[in-house]
Amino acid sequence: MSTSSPEAVKKLLENMQTDLRSLSMECKKKFPPVKEAAESGIVKIKTIAARNSDILATLKENSSEVVQPFLMGCGTKEPKITQLCLAAIQRLMSHEVVSEAAAGNIINMLWQLMENGLEELKLLQTVLVLLTTNTVVHDQVLSKAIVLCFRLHFTKDNITNNTAAATVRQVVTVVFERMVAEDERFKDIVDQPPPVQGNTNRRSVSTLRPSAKDAYMLFQDLCQLVNADAPYWLVGMTEMTRTFGLELLESVLNDFPRVFLQHQEFSFLLKERVCPLVIKLFSPNIKFRQGNSSAASPAPVEKPYFPICMRLLRVVSVLIKHFYSLLVTECEIFLSLLVKFLDGEKPQWLRAVAVESVHRLCVQPHLLRSFCLSYDMKQHSTKVFRDIVNALGSFIQSLFIVLNTGNPAATNTSTGGSGAQGAAQGAAQGGLGAGGQGGSLTTQAAFEYRGTWIPLMTVSVQGSAKATYLEMLDKVEPPSIPEGYAMSVAFSALLDLVRGITSMIERALAKEEEEAVRREANPDQNTQLEPGAHLVWEEMVSACWCGLLAALSLLLDASTDETATESILKAELNVAALCGRLGLVTPRDAFITAICKASLPPHYALTVLSSNTANLNKAYSIQGQSVQIISSSSESHQQVVAVGQPLSVQPQGTVVLTAKNIQCMRTLLNLAHCHGVVLGTSWQLVLATLQHLVWILGLKPGVGGALKPGRAVEGPSTVLTTAVMTDLPVISNILSRLFESSQYLDDVSLHHLINALCSLSLEAVEMAYGNNKEPSLFAVAKLLETGLVNMDRIEILWRPLTGHLLERLQLLLLNPLKELSNVLHADIRQKQLESVLQILQSQGDSLGPGWPLVLGVIGAIRNDQGESLIRTAFQCLQLVVTDFLPTMPCAGLQIVVDVAGSFGLQNQELNISLTSIGLLWNISDYFFQRGEAITQELEREEAALQKQAQEKGEPLNRPFHPAPPFDCLWLCLYAKLGQLCVDPRPAVRKSAGQTMFSTIAAHGTLLQQPTWHIVVWKVLFHLLDCVRKSSTTADKEKIESGGGNILIHHSRDTAEKQWAETWVLTLAGVARIFNTRRYLLQQLGDYFKAWEVLLDHIQSAALSKNSEVSLAALKSFQEILQIATPVKDSAMPNDALAAMGAPVLIDPLSAPGPGRPLLRSDSMLERLTSYNCAELQAPPPGEESALEDAALWWSAWNTWYRTGTDSTRPPSGGTGTDRPSFVPSQPFLTALVQIFPALYQHIKTGFSMEDLRKLGVILHGAVSIPISSDASPFILPSYTEAVLTSLQEAVLTALDVLQKAICVGPENLQVMYPAIFEQLLLFVEFSCKPPQYGKMETKHVANAKYNQIQLFTPAEWVALNYVPFAERSLEVVVDLYHKTACHKAVINEKVLQNIIKTLRMPLGLKYGCPSESTWKLAVSSLLKVLSTGLPVARQHASSRKFDTMWPELANAFKDFLFTKSTPPDNVSIQEFQKNEAIDVEVVQLISTEILPFAIFIPKDFVGQIMAMLNKGSIHSQSSSFTEAEVDVRMREEFSKVCFETLLQFSFSNKVSTPQEGYISRMALSVLLKRSQDVLRRYVDDERLSGRCPLPRQQVTEIIFVLKAISTLMDSLKKTQPENVDGTTWAQVIALYPTLVECITCSSSEVSSALKEAMGPFKDFMQPPVSRVPNGES
Repeated sequence: MSTSSPEAVKKLLENMQTDLRSLSMECKKKFPPVKEAAESGIVKIKTIAARNSDILATLKENSSEVVQPFLMGCGTKEPKITQLCLAAIQRLMSHEVVSEAAAGNIINMLWQLMENGLEELKLLQTVLVLLTTNTVVHDQVLSKAIVLCFRLHFTKDNITNNTAAATVRQVVTVVFERMVAEDERFKDIVDQPPPVQGNTNRRSVSTLRPSAKDAYMLFQDLCQLVNADAPYWLVGMTEMTRTFGLELLESVLNDFPRVFLQHQEFSFLLKERVCPLVIKLFSPNIKFRQGNSSAASPAPVEKPYFPICMRLLRVVSVLIKHFYSLLVTECEIFLSLLVKFLDGEKPQWLRAVAVESVHRLCVQPHLLRSFCLSYDMKQHSTKVFRDIVNALGSFIQSLFIVLNTGNPAATNTSTGGSGAQGAAQGAAQGGLGAGGQGGSLTTQAAFEYRGTWIPLMTVSVQGSAKATYLEMLDKVEPPSIPEGYAMSVAFSALLDLVRGITSMIERALAKEEEEAVRREANPDQNTQLEPGAHLVWEEMVSACWCGLLAALSLLLDASTDETATESILKAELNVAALCGRLGLVTPRDAFITAICKASLPPHYALTVLSSNTANLNKAYSIQGQSVQIISSSSESHQQVVAVGQPLSVQPQGTVVLTAKNIQCMRTLLNLAHCHGVVLGTSWQLVLATLQHLVWILGLKPGVGGALKPGRAVEGPSTVLTTAVMTDLPVISNILSRLFESSQYLDDVSLHHLINALCSLSLEAVEMAYGNNKEPSLFAVAKLLETGLVNMDRIEILWRPLTGHLLERLQLLLLNPLKELSNVLHADIRQKQLESVLQILQSQGDSLGPGWPLVLGVIGAIRNDQGESLIRTAFQCLQLVVTDFLPTMPCAGLQIVVDVAGSFGLQNQELNISLTSIGLLWNISDYFFQRGEAITQELEREEAALQKQAQEKGEPLNRPFHPAPPFDCLWLCLYAKLGQLCVDPRPAVRKSAGQTMFSTIAAHGTLLQQPTWHIVVWKVLFHLLDCVRKSSTTADKEKIESGGGNILIHHSRDTAEKQWAETWVLTLAGVARIFNTRRYLLQQLGDYFKAWEVLLDHIQSAALSKNSEVSLAALKSFQEILQIATPVKDSAMPNDALAAMGAPVLIDPLSAPGPGRPLLRSDSMLERLTSYNCAELQAPPPGEESALEDAALWWSAWNTWYRTGTDSTRPPSGGTGTDRPSFVPSQPFLTALVQIFPALYQHIKTGFSMEDLRKLGVILHGAVSIPISSDASPFILPSYTEAVLTSLQEAVLTALDVLQKAICVGPENLQVMYPAIFEQLLLFVEFSCKPPQYGKMETKHVANAKYNQIQLFTPAEWVALNYVPFAERSLEVVVDLYHKTACHKAVINEKVLQNIIKTLRMPLGLKYGCPSESTWKLAVSSLLKVLSTGLPVARQHASSRKFDTMWPELANAFKDFLFTKSTPPDNVSIQEFQKNEAIDVEVVQLISTEILPFAIFIPKDFVGQIMAMLNKGSIHSQSSSFTEAEVDVRMREEFSKVCFETLLQFSFSNKVSTPQEGYISRMALSVLLKRSQDVLRRYVDDERLSGRCPLPRQQVTEIIFVLKAISTLMDSLKKTQPENVDGTTWAQVIALYPTLVECITCSSSEVSSALKEAMGPFKDFMQPPVSRVPNGES
């Protein structure tokens, strides 16, 4: 009956009235107010019943009043009354007639009762009824009700607590159910736009509807409480436990996942509150390590707490299961933590609950797939899926290892559990007590490994993860874990994982195949598959296979239970098949190898498997986690079922097979039978294993290929138990069926099967041949069976099958012939070689696979065999090379190269050696023409070999392996030629070298880029090393004759000189390759390293003490720097070095010594072009600067610098009598210096002052080196010619390049100018002071004895004529100074002073200079420099930067104008006049450039100049002249100019400042003093000479002085009186008496001049009165 039916309503009214009456009765005496309320209540109800049709609705409206009496009744706190009232209230609630207001009042009343501790169970019941029957209670009222229940959970009474806990759980569920119902009601109404994601304000839930809001607030507070924070909504909470909170959180998350997925506010709570909380609570578990003593760590680590940890793991499981898509990042953290909890250092119970949690994940393959997608396949993300699997594997391993090592962690789980409890559990789960191992009838399933025994329990049904310890919600202390529990869970997890993944992917693949079939049926329907599906599957398998294999192999090895073994084998088989379907070869082969190994006896030596394992171990280390592959243990616990003969050579005689081996063998057969299509190359592994097993079991092939048990006679060593005897026919039958089912394989798989059988058969024959045993015919028998069932497609197997069988026949014949090579008797070898010749002539075209044997016979030559045998063998080789290369399988070509090389290396017959080098050239030509065909064939063969090697698990064994096979052929050829290049015989070396470099040049384009790496390092540099070593250690003894009566040229008459030629040839060849193939080599990874090594070789060659080698090294240096373009092949000049691409330089240097390269016809080039469509790698246009890589250029500069430094360093010690060990030649030095300008262009950006200093040292050193007198006629010009040698030219060019670069370069380069000046000025000094080379004595060039050169006497050393060089340097200095005088660096570094200082030497020596031109050039240079420099000096007068220059300049003037050296006697008058004109020029410079600017110039300097002019204006008498010459020789003109200059500056009309006046005053006083001296001397001389007339020039002088005085007087008259100071007046007046004394002179010219001079004195008879008192200046 429903609560709203009329009967129910009637009943309700009656009951209420009854309740009110009872209440009235109870309260009549004690509580009158309650009684009154009850009675008015009865009236109220009657009124409602009478007046209203919808009684319930009206009751609800008035519910506050209706409930009031009952609330008052509860307030009495009388138990009887309270119970009555609560029952009445519950009745009202159940009829849903309580309004919101009434509900609030009810809750308040219940709260009071709770606080008084009354009727607690009844209270809980009332709350529950209130909340479950209607939805009127919301918000604060609801929270109060919930708090009430929580408070009751924490009372002293157990029953109340438990009831309250149940109520809380139910109430929480109700809150969320209401929300779900509300969502359902509103689901069709369009919501307002959802709130912004990341709503950070906790209370902003305004967007939520009422029930949702309540749920939100409740959930938020649960998080707060678990986090031990104050709640926001559940006000009034006094107590709470974490465990309870976590349980509530878990139940909400588990029961209402949609709430969190559909509402962003709730998702936000998950992300922002739940996840951080879980991570925080996990922290004690993460940090804790078992056995850590807290004393060691500064703060004691909080111990993990079982109840919390276990609940956290439950929450995590729920989060991952339901909200993985929301919480990708957080789940990554949770999963990583889970993996950490499996660590061996964690407590046992923690590992047990963690492994249970992992098991829960393992049964959800789609979740695992999501992990793989979200983590493993993302870059820079943790490989979570891989880590989970690896952790499971490591966990299982640790259980075996930890128990074994007796770790304290394992003590509570010692074998047999802990005490009685362990025994009981063991009995319950395994059916045996603790002594289970002793029992013999029923054996408990277990794992045993190296003495560790772990029982296996049934922990859950396959495919479901039923946990034991995750469910122990009532336990506080961690439970003890029975032994074997963790292992059993981990084992189940592994199997479930494999099962889940394989079935999921298999299903998807099957669906895909159906789709494909359907699409073929109706092509217009195109259904789209998920595009990345395959990638995810492949990633999943790649991520987990290593961990799975490690764990499963170990478990398989340890398993003692047939069922467990079966499960493991099934898992391995499924993974192998899946990998096969997905085309993942490595993991497929790894799993198959594991099954194969398990099928064979332990430690059975089967190479295919052992090498495969080696590869696998590599794969594990790659995977990043340390998963060890544990080697198999001794099979002690296994039942032996057979003993037999091994097929391979074993250390022990017989081997045993166990039941488990047979079980594995059946799995292997099963795999081959069901999954043959996906086995591919693994057929090799499977069949090899089966062949060995069949042999051990003694099965032999019968008619038709089927295997039958062998006869008993087969030897006593095969012992089979009855169990196996009955199995044998079954196994034989399955084997036959396996090969019969090959008819259902597709063509490709069949091909794999046939190939595997053929290679097995070959191996079996070789094994039997090597060990003299009966061969296993397994492979042949199975080839027959397979062939018979596949007759309908015989074309697929005919060729490989027949080829294989024929090959076996031919080898049977040729093998013995080859064996004869070991016989030492010459006659037998002769016959053997004749047989070979005959075979070649008759059957050469059809030898096929027999070629290696035939070539082996030809190549088996030794030096002790005599010439005739070698000739016969060589005849065979020539026949092979000329006729049979095209018919030979390409695998034989490498052997041909080796054989040809060995003929080159034999030392019996030089001509054969040289001819065999020619054969190598022919072979290379053949390779070149047939390149494409050879490549294809070799690659096919390579693929086959690779496959075989892979199947055997060995690396491919051939020389230069990683390079492609065709390139390897070339590399073998180069390697052979490289050996011949260092043969002891010069002729062989030369021929081999030329052939090798020509081959590389002509055919190098065929090589692939990585191969060049090998060519450079293993061939070219290796060769250079060997040649360098041999050259430096070669014998210097003279070789008298070249055998017989051949004369040897003196340039080759020692071993050392012969090796020098080889060195030159090799270095030039390598450099040429580096140049022509530069663009290709630069793309190799370590070009820079190669470049450094090449430069090192060039440097050591350049510094060798052999001038031929050193010069050639520089040519190679120039070539690799591309300073000059290499000469094209077609236009090779005859010069050997140029032919090898030596650069053509400014002055071509002749290369010493003979030597012709091996020239090839042009047709070769044409062929190259046609093959490679490219000319010999000409640089692409516009890429001349391909070497722009700065590092390379700096490396080149360092090499240049080291070479330059070492070669130009003067010899130490020795006084000049000892001949120095080695002096570099001029051509060498010239070539060295010529390299610099081009090199500089590329390094100028980083070229520093330090580098410039280094350069200077080298240039100085180079120029200082003398030449031997026997070479001098060819290098030196005759002494009279002023020509520079090419070395000196080169040095100046280098400096010129530098200064031009500085000129256009950035500002900061200009600091280098001073250094360049310094360098040039050093060279200028050479004009007067030639440089010394060490302490070596050098003859000057003029007296070197050209004509008497005697052979074999030590040459004298001749110093060069440095004058032209010094003079050219000076011109450069002047020119450069003119350009740079104003630069800051030039001013600061006192360049002008240095120039003047340097010029002082030639200026002072003047006539004493070695060459007259020097001082003339010096003075003209000085004048030019000063005309530029003095204005600059004046400009910077205030900065005092030029203060030290002035004294230097004064001295220079003085040294030059008044030189100490006398002119040579043979100077003509004209010459002398010319020289005087130069002196005059200097004085003119003083008068125009210096004196007018005196105020900017130091006074001392002006004083020195005045003194000089004074000295110059006095005629200096020279006694050595004839009278006729006296006029000229007295430098009359010079004196006159000096005097005029003095006069010119003796006063100034427009003095503006006192400072300006001082030069006039100085000049005046000097002039007046000078005039006084001249007049006095004249008077004295006149008196002495009597009647003799005075010399002409003295008369001229006095006349000049008198004229000067008159001019001076005129000037003084015009000057302002205040501009002339008193001392001047005194000096002027003092002249007067002297003038008077001259009156007596006899010369009329003097008299008239005297008159003019004395006239003006009349004006000065009175000193004028000065208006302005003049101060002294």
